[in-house]
Amino acid sequence: MRPGKRQLLLAMLLLVLTFGFTALGVWQLERRTWKLALIAQVEAQLARPPVSAPGRAHWPDIGSQHVYQPVKLTGQFLHGKETLVQAMTRHGSGYWVLTPLARPDGSLVLVNRGFVDPAHRLPHTRHAPEEPVLVSGLLRLTEPHGRTLQPNRPAQDRWYSRDVAAIGAARGLPAAELAPYFVDALPDPNAAPWPIAGLTVTRFRNAHLGYALTWFALALMTLGAGWIAIVNRRRP
Repeated sequence: MRPGKRQLLLAMLLLVLTFGFTALGVWQLERRTWKLALIAQVEAQLARPPVSAPGRAHWPDIGSQHVYQPVKLTGQFLHGKETLVQAMTRHGSGYWVLTPLARPDGSLVLVNRGFVDPAHRLPHTRHAPEEPVLVSGLLRLTEPHGRTLQPNRPAQDRWYSRDVAAIGAARGLPAAELAPYFVDALPDPNAAPWPIAGLTVTRFRNAHLGYALTWFALALMTLGAGWIAIVNRRRP
């Protein structure tokens, strides 16, 4: 292949890379806009006073606008139907303890009572309140599509995401009575050491601007290299 043709092909490749790096930079700016909106929404929700957890009449309207809304609810825990969902927290790897709460109106709400390490996996190793309780927490949306690459395996009772409908079906909870959301319990100063509540992630890292600038810098460097290749092609 003639040197001039090689330089032309190199210049074309560098231009393609320039467009690719630029597109990645624009995508990171879009991600930054989304992340800033998410952070603003979460901060606004956390600042709101707690309300009663939505009842049946409001279940069809539950959506992203309700995420992280502080709620409170009373009822009786059904400890015999709890589910352990694998989790990774600042306390290490372990499980979320999801327990159905039977409300006075007969409806059921899955409550994430908190985190337990493998040593407290079994129910007899931790406190399980039997009396009616008052739970304060944050409303969360169900996770039917998972949060990891691992799919839930109900047949093996292995859970990787908090899929309310799937957990309810596996535990024999009537679908018509089960709320389409779950509640992350907030810390209770009078609660037993395990499970550890209040580990909901409400602060989100936002480094998208730095990533965007990096991609744009690579685009400029590649564009410069492409220009040099085109100029050199014209030389003998």
